[in-house]
Amino acid sequence: MAQIRKDKDRETPALSTSSLPDIIFMLLFFFMAVTTMKEVTFKVRVQAPLATEVQKLENKSLARYVYIGKPMEEYKRAFGSETRIQLGDAFADVSELEEFIVRERSAMSESDQNLMTVSIKADKDTKMGVVNDVKQALRRAYALKIIYSASKRTSY
Repeated sequence: MAQIRKDKDRETPALSTSSLPDIIFMLLFFFMAVTTMKEVTFKVRVQAPLATEVQKLENKSLARYVYIGKPMEEYKRAFGSETRIQLGDAFADVSELEEFIVRERSAMSESDQNLMTVSIKADKDTKMGVVNDVKQALRRAYALKIIYSASKRTSY
């Protein structure tokens, strides 16, 4: 019969670290795949108005954003303190909005072009005249699907 001996001098084997680089790279690729990068540098202050009936935008890849608000502090000296329009990363005029929509629509696939939605992210203190001018320019560019961004109001 075999005798089981307990060697007190015997050390426990070290933890194998051969699979550690695989685990680290797997985590790295996971975070690279699910992380979104900041797309726009905000140059205007946009504090969304409050609304009671809010719906979430379903397909954000089909949305193009128009930001309307007063310039941030670092841009006030160059652009003044009046309400400005931001398209992408640059300030724009209402007259440049049609060209922006045409450029954005042509960058999309042909099947998605008619599904493009323009989201107006306007500051809550923005005058409705500026928003109306933006809407008229969008209408001239045949961007007829327009949504307004708002935050949900918690109480009535």
